[in-house]
Amino acid sequence: MAESPIVLLRAHARHAPWNARGLAAHATALADAAGLRPTNASARAAPSARAVRFYVANGLLDRPEGTGTSATYGYRHLLQLLAIKIRQREGRTLEFIKAEMREVTGDTLERRVAQSLAPALGVGADTTALTRDDDGPSAWRRVAVADGIELHVRDDSPAARGDVLTAMREAVRAALGRGTA
Repeated sequence: MAESPIVLLRAHARHAPWNARGLAAHATALADAAGLRPTNASARAAPSARAVRFYVANGLLDRPEGTGTSATYGYRHLLQLLAIKIRQREGRTLEFIKAEMREVTGDTLERRVAQSLAPALGVGADTTALTRDDDGPSAWRRVAVADGIELHVRDDSPAARGDVLTAMREAVRAALGRGTA
């Protein structure tokens, strides 16, 4: 049975805290995997560290812990940054998003982001029976990484654990992000 999108999204919290560059990279990997592209040509699809600082200065993101080069960002910041990118994709302006973010609770924010990113989070990861020559049938787990890319891991492999699958999926997504930059 596949995990819920919220559970899969919360798995990303273990990567926190991030600096501005790390937060931007993590959000970019998720946004790219989900195919988030803003409809507004002036908004970039991939957030940068500079964009993170801009969003903080303009009240779209909560202030980080610490200041300057020691500033760190957590899971809520990731949710906020992803929500900004999702709403930009829908054609919303930063002013609209800012007003909306003031009214959204943490649970609602998490649910919205999880629903929007569900395909990229691997919801609906499939388990399929395939035949092996040596031991007979074996169950395999299919994990969606990005559009047109899947990981296939045999269920009896140590790599089939949920946390390992998540780490592998994120490593491949991060590598894809570096290859397109």
